[in-house]
Amino acid sequence: MTDQMPRDTIFALSSGALPSGIAVVRLSGPATRTVIRKMAGTLPPPRQAQLRDIKSGEGNQLDRGLVLFFPGPASFTGEDCGELHLHGGRAVVTAVLEALGAFPGLRMAEAGEFTRRAFLNGKIDLPGAEALSDLIAAETEAQRRFALANTTEAHRKLYDKWRQQLIRARALIEAELDFADESDVPGSVADTVWPEVAALRDVITAHAATYRDAEIIRDGFQVVIIGAPNAGKSTLLNALARREVAIVTDEPGTTRDVLEVALDIGGMKVVLADTAGIREAEGRVEAIGIERSLERARKADLVLLLEDMAAPHPVEIPGGAQAIRIGTKSDLVPPGSRPQDYDCVISAHTGEGLDRLLGLLREASEGFSSCIGNVLPFRARHVALLNEAAAELGFALERENDGLELRAENLRRAGQALAQILGEIDVEHLLDEIFSTFCVGK
Repeated sequence: MTDQMPRDTIFALSSGALPSGIAVVRLSGPATRTVIRKMAGTLPPPRQAQLRDIKSGEGNQLDRGLVLFFPGPASFTGEDCGELHLHGGRAVVTAVLEALGAFPGLRMAEAGEFTRRAFLNGKIDLPGAEALSDLIAAETEAQRRFALANTTEAHRKLYDKWRQQLIRARALIEAELDFADESDVPGSVADTVWPEVAALRDVITAHAATYRDAEIIRDGFQVVIIGAPNAGKSTLLNALARREVAIVTDEPGTTRDVLEVALDIGGMKVVLADTAGIREAEGRVEAIGIERSLERARKADLVLLLEDMAAPHPVEIPGGAQAIRIGTKSDLVPPGSRPQDYDCVISAHTGEGLDRLLGLLREASEGFSSCIGNVLPFRARHVALLNEAAAELGFALERENDGLELRAENLRRAGQALAQILGEIDVEHLLDEIFSTFCVGK
C-alpha cells in the first residue's frame, strides 16, 4: 500500500497534556532529515539520543533537549521519523510547534495519522492498529494485557492459514475444470475439497463466537443490581464506588433510570449498574424504568439480587440469569434471625460482607482473563467479516447441484472477507473511522 503514502511531513505533540516534565514532539515524512538538521545543527546518529540546542528556522534558540532520528523504513511509520524531547512547558512546546509549522511541506498531524502511515507502509496490519488503539485506551490490567497480546501477528497468521486453505481448494476445483482429461488431476474434488471446506466453516463459526469473551475484557463485565424498592441498591452502588453516584432516600422509586459505574476488580473492568426497584409501578415513568431494569438484567453477565432482610420483598431473577443472592441491611437484623438462603449478607452502613461480595465479583469475572493470550476476534468488524466468510462457505456447501464455477466463487468471497479483516483489500472506507479514534500524535 506504499503507493497511498502521503508525501508531506507531519508533526505533533505525542506525550500528553501540558505542563509536564518532558514533552515529546514527533515528526514523520520526507522532510524530517532536513528539519532536524536545521533545528538541531546536525543529524544525530540513527536511534541515538543526543543533547542539542533546538532552534527555529531563523536560528532563534527555543529550548535545549534530546534529539532522535529514525531513518525509514526501520521506523514506526516506515518513513524517516524524528523526536524532539523538550521541557514540558506550554510556551516551549508552542514555540517549537510554531517553528515546525513554518517549514515548507510540514503540517500538524491528524488524529491517528502516524499509525495510519505505519499501516499504509505495511509496518502494521489493521488488527494490530486496532489493538494499539485498545492499548492506549486500556483502563485495567486485563485490558492492557489483552490489547498487548493482540498487537502481535497472531491474527494475521491464523487468517492467512485459513485463506491458504481456501486458495488450495479453489486450485483443485480449477484444476478439475481446466484439466479434467489429465491423468495427474483427481477426477473429482468432492471427496477432498468439500469436507475440508465444511470443517473450516465450523472452525470460523466457532472462532467468531468467542467474540463475547473479548467483548467482556474490552468493554467490561456487566453486573446489574436489582431488587425491590429500598432494598439498598443505590446504597450498595455508592459503597462499592466509594463515592455518591446515586441519590439515596427512604422514598420508594427514587431511581428511575439505569446508573452505571466502572470498577477495577482484580484487574478486570466491571461495569456495575443500579436499576429501578422492581414493583407494581405507580406511574408511567416508573414503569418504563422498571422495564429497562429487567431488560438490562436479562442481558447482564451477572445479576446481584438484593433483598432487604428487615422487610423482605422477594423479586424473581429475570430470564434465568446468573445471579448472586444478597441479603442487605444486616445491621438491622440479628444474626440468629437472618435467612440462610443468601450467597452473601451485607451492610453498606457498617461495611459487613462487602469484602466477601467483592471476592464473589472477582471470582465471577476472573474466568475471562484466562482468555488473554488466545486469538480472539476483538472488534465487531472482525466478527461481521468472519460470519460473512462462514456464510459464503455454507453457500458453497449447500449448492451441490450448481456448477463448480459458482461454488468456487463462494470460496473466493470467503477469502476476500478474511483479507478485509487484515486490511489487505477494500478497506479505504474504514480507515478514517478506525484511525480517528486515536489521539493526535499517535
